[in-house]
Amino acid sequence: MKRPVLKKRRILRIISIIVPLALSPLYAQEDTRIKPDVVYGHKHGMALTMDVYQPAKANGVGVLFIVSGGWFSKWAPPEKSIGHFRHLLDTGFTVFAVRHGSSPKYVIPEIVEDVRRSVRFVRLHAGDFKVDPERLGVCGFSAGGHLSLLIGTASDNGDPNSKDEVLRVSNRVAAVVAYFPPTDLRKIVTPKNPFTKFFPALGFDPNDVNDMSPLLHASEDDPPALMIHGDKDFLVPLWQSERMCEALKEKGVDSELLVIKGAGHGFSGKDAERAKKAWVTWFEKHLLSTKHAPENKPQIK
Repeated sequence: MKRPVLKKRRILRIISIIVPLALSPLYAQEDTRIKPDVVYGHKHGMALTMDVYQPAKANGVGVLFIVSGGWFSKWAPPEKSIGHFRHLLDTGFTVFAVRHGSSPKYVIPEIVEDVRRSVRFVRLHAGDFKVDPERLGVCGFSAGGHLSLLIGTASDNGDPNSKDEVLRVSNRVAAVVAYFPPTDLRKIVTPKNPFTKFFPALGFDPNDVNDMSPLLHASEDDPPALMIHGDKDFLVPLWQSERMCEALKEKGVDSELLVIKGAGHGFSGKDAERAKKAWVTWFEKHLLSTKHAPENKPQIK
């Protein structure tokens, strides 16, 4: 049986669903303080920004959500996106919705440096945000899941000699949740890569593909990671999460894979609620204590 071929229109439709985080209904915000467009860096004269959502009953834990689908990262009014984080906010997590330099302008290696910087920035200013720098989680959907896992598996302690105070800080996190993430890019980043037609961020030097594949960075000091994936996902096949989970377990890292039966690249209804519950439970398990706080690493792996 042949695998279904994804047409361009269908791919663009999937991206439009995953990327914006902008079409949810408005929620009451009396219990959440929103700090929009917090600048965590600059790039080619432009600001890199994140929105910060602080619940009234915060538990001291910070969660970075990487706003990315197909490595496109779009701005949306934060008051309209709050519904996507309600399950985290209601649990007391402070949420940082991070936007990166977006495709098609930037390719993945450039994007990775942005999201790493966002973690460094939150750690540096943890006191201002009232979160514990040693209890940070990172999460995302699709490309956002890929970037989250790359943060988790390929981090560093910062450059003590940098003139930029942000770059002197570690980008380690204590837990990861990734929805349907690409984890091994070796088969799709090639000299004649057809996927760049739909995903321009994949158009980077193929010699760098190993560095951009979380699967190849699994090691014993990685943070606990949960992958959530549909078994009918024909854009990012289930094996991408299966192999990532296996690689982490082989290194002794607490890792789990929740397979949503019959689901494709995105969840709705009961499937979405099940995934959200698992997402919150994972962060509660690994971030509400300091048991899994990250230890320093000498360098990027």
